[in-house]
Amino acid sequence: MTEDTKRETTIVIDGRVLPGQLDEQIIRDVVHGFYAEIRSDALLAPLFNKAIAPHDWPPHLTKMCDFWSSLMLRTGRYDGRPLPPHLTLPGLGEQHFRRWLSLFRATVISLCPPEIAALFMERALRIAHSFRLALAHNRGESTLTVEPITAESL
Repeated sequence: MTEDTKRETTIVIDGRVLPGQLDEQIIRDVVHGFYAEIRSDALLAPLFNKAIAPHDWPPHLTKMCDFWSSLMLRTGRYDGRPLPPHLTLPGLGEQHFRRWLSLFRATVISLCPPEIAALFMERALRIAHSFRLALAHNRGESTLTVEPITAESL
């Protein structure tokens, strides 16, 4: 399949046509690169490795590729609910989300053209904010004080 024919439909996200270079391979590279960083990160590795057994990483990575493919390419491959498992992680807090976003940003900047990296980051920032609001609500805390994390503040 040539570069011109690999995507037959035009995908529009937030009123912008999705760049043609964004494909399944970029998503796979981002997901695998990002989680490789997480698994060796001093802050995040203990949290993730406690929640995901070593033999469960390959299916988890497949699920995350499906998630990002559905989110970015509108493939519909992911039909799960990403929030509930995060609600059960003890001690999950803003420092974890900030580190997650920092590692994600470094990954997409290193692997993607700037326009695609920006799209990934927009989605990641929204996800982080949504999860942080849900965590606060689930813990009986005020959601009014949960400010969005911005890329500039990382």
